[in-house]
Amino acid sequence: AHIPMTSSAAPAACPDPTILPSWSEYVELLRAAGDLVNMTPDPTSDQLRAELYRQLAMNISLGYFMYFQADAVTPDWNPFLNSVFMLQPNPDDVYVNAHIDPAGTYRIVGERGTVRILSMSLGRAAMGLADRPGPSLRYVDFDDDLQLGPNGEIDVLLSSERPAGYAGNWIEMHPEADYLLVRVRSYDWGNERDPRLAIERLDGPAIRPRMPKEEIDRKLREVLGGFPRRLSTMWLQYQKAQLDKGLLNKLELIDFGGTVGTQLYWQGYFDLAPGEAIILETELPAQRRYWNVQLNDELWNAVEFIYRQSSLNGHQARIDSDGRFRAVISLQDPGVHNWLDPGGTLRGMLIGRWLGCSSYPVPTLTRVPLSELRRHLPTDTPTI
Repeated sequence: AHIPMTSSAAPAACPDPTILPSWSEYVELLRAAGDLVNMTPDPTSDQLRAELYRQLAMNISLGYFMYFQADAVTPDWNPFLNSVFMLQPNPDDVYVNAHIDPAGTYRIVGERGTVRILSMSLGRAAMGLADRPGPSLRYVDFDDDLQLGPNGEIDVLLSSERPAGYAGNWIEMHPEADYLLVRVRSYDWGNERDPRLAIERLDGPAIRPRMPKEEIDRKLREVLGGFPRRLSTMWLQYQKAQLDKGLLNKLELIDFGGTVGTQLYWQGYFDLAPGEAIILETELPAQRRYWNVQLNDELWNAVEFIYRQSSLNGHQARIDSDGRFRAVISLQDPGVHNWLDPGGTLRGMLIGRWLGCSSYPVPTLTRVPLSELRRHLPTDTPTI
């Protein structure tokens, strides 16, 4: 998605490249990111300020992987979004990415596993690496677009031209692509087997050289002075834009431009008070390959989903006897299967996804007193 950004590039490199700055000069680069507290929904809240600082520390950790783990010459999969880097993953997905050079030739091998969906996108300017993230350039579904071996074996080449006489899986490299993003999407958590993937560049050196101090200096400036601020700014601005559109306890259907094939999203900002609940209700498409719903907090972090049920997908959800899906957002356990636990926050973003569906309904949100919840649910809703 193209999202308006404020300029937040890292400070320029040291004027004299022969002199490495002191550690205190690098640490000083972090100072400006603290101003982002003024972009949060409540700049006077010490709780939100603490959580913003935590988010910035998280971004620094992610930034190290993005800048130092690998490069387009000697690639590897960087952990990108998951249950640790929470700005904002789909809880059903584990994301890894790799830097690539559009002039290079790459090979990906492995096995598919049994997850619901395994896919990959070619893109330009991954989020956080530039003030304005670039577009998704191509989407690859490993099941629909590749020929896999009888046991799910994967072997695919990426290059600007198909090698002469090569009859295997081949993906044409987009001339603007500089990264790959792999999504490992589960449905039946814990029972599916994750894929195994390796990536190598075929026209590059086998050994990674020692990193020059000038490159370390440049990347440290990004990891400390550029990436953490850019990433948080991007999503704070995006979330504010939804409020400015009037999406308060209201949802809209959006398309992020082919980021995930035929996937459309519904999103809005939920807001409730203690002792209240929000009922999410929707009809379901007749055919649906995948769908889910999740909660984010005020800073666009995914609400913790390992120890809380802050998300549900089509495998996990209970469908009511009338064929509709209903979920309840509330601080307290409402005693229903489809409880979406906001993890202590009273407001934040709600995101849902329809992928490979025959229709794309927009759910409704209804705010009710928690004490009157059962009056608004089907009479045969079981108590849990």
